[in-house]
Amino acid sequence: MSFATNIYRLGIKELWSLARDPVMLVLIAYTFTFSIYVAATAVPDTLHKAPIAMVDEDRSPLSARIASAFTMPRFSPPVLVSLSEADAGMDNGDYTFVIDVPPDFQRDVLAGKSPRLQLNVDATRMTQAFTGSSYVQQMITDEVNEFVAHYRSSAPPLVELVLRARFNPNLEHFWFGALMEVINNVTMLSIILTGAALIREREHGTIEHLLVMPVTPFEIMLAKIWSMGLVVLAAATVALLVVVQGVLRVPVEGSIALFLLGTALHLFATTSIGIFLATLARSMPQFGILAVLILLPMELLSGGFTPRESMPGLVQFLMRFAPSTHFVAFGKAILFRGAGLNVVWPQFLVLITIGAAFFAIALARFRQTISEMT
Repeated sequence: MSFATNIYRLGIKELWSLARDPVMLVLIAYTFTFSIYVAATAVPDTLHKAPIAMVDEDRSPLSARIASAFTMPRFSPPVLVSLSEADAGMDNGDYTFVIDVPPDFQRDVLAGKSPRLQLNVDATRMTQAFTGSSYVQQMITDEVNEFVAHYRSSAPPLVELVLRARFNPNLEHFWFGALMEVINNVTMLSIILTGAALIREREHGTIEHLLVMPVTPFEIMLAKIWSMGLVVLAAATVALLVVVQGVLRVPVEGSIALFLLGTALHLFATTSIGIFLATLARSMPQFGILAVLILLPMELLSGGFTPRESMPGLVQFLMRFAPSTHFVAFGKAILFRGAGLNVVWPQFLVLITIGAAFFAIALARFRQTISEMT
């Protein structure tokens, strides 16, 4: 009874300490609200409302047909400009694409010649430039071919390919961005909060007070884990229900309760990592540097941004021991594909194992740190 009471009371103390830290409270609120909204809507992975202008020096039915081919949502309506306005617009960043249709373009096409049509691309907008230039070239080619053939048709293909988009039938880019931001922020904030809690004890001198109390390092560490993990778990729940489902209208296919259960297992591992890093650092700046060195590989190589199968074999092997890899795997399965416990239990079991290993390592380091202080 004394063991459980100590852990509970120490955890409550951590919650009160966090409540008196306005910087951390703002970080938590921002991470699970505005940050998720921005990640979902600000940087689309697909071509969306790309600004395009057109210099029509031909003013023919063919050039008008080309202009009308660019429609929403991939492209904004083309803006007809002069040649000088096009150069100024590209310099100011007003247009990503500028099409220059030369004089007598239609006449040369009908005469069987090969007139040149210029496409200017602002390559500083890498995502739109790379994807959009291929779209623009294909669309212009199709419109010219159909104009010459006098009908809009194509030869029947020998093989018909039927596409079926599963789990995201409308190919909404922000569905993926919102849910993946929640997953990544859970990992980031759990490491930062637990590490900052221990660093705060050392900077304020309260760690010495704990050492003279009838509590063990195991109880101190477990109290920090459950309290900070509870904060992140509650914030993730609010983010899923309010921001993801409420504001962004992203459907969650699977059970949120099952996802939160797996998140709790993941938090057991990441909070232990946070405490381990805090025992290595002597101040918050040092802890921040160490956290960056750990968080970046965990988020970039866990399979959230690129498939793990496309990574080198050594990276795939090493990332098996990272909790974020299994968190991303079951998070996608539950939230995107509606998987149940019968599908994700292997990831849950691995997370329990990894969490226990990181907890043992962090506890051993924590005890060593306390012995050095005494």
